[in-house]
Amino acid sequence: MSARCQVTGRTPGFGNAVSHSHRRTGRRWDPNIQKKAYYVPSEGRRLTLTVSAKDIKTIDRDGIDAVVARMRARGEKL
Repeated sequence: MSARCQVTGRTPGFGNAVSHSHRRTGRRWDPNIQKKAYYVPSEGRRLTLTVSAKDIKTIDRDGIDAVVARMRARGEKL
């Protein structure tokens, strides 16, 4: 599973891990990606999305129909 959220497009952040001696090595901060199934009443079907934990809260706040409408307006295929 790729570390990309379907709702907001959240992707990993890149940077350096800095040790006590100040040596730098590359690292990445992955978003907390989950697979979650939602029932979309307007379409009468279940939809499985790859979303970050923060965007699960966004879907709970705005509603799955509004989020799906935004994704379709962006041109994402569901």
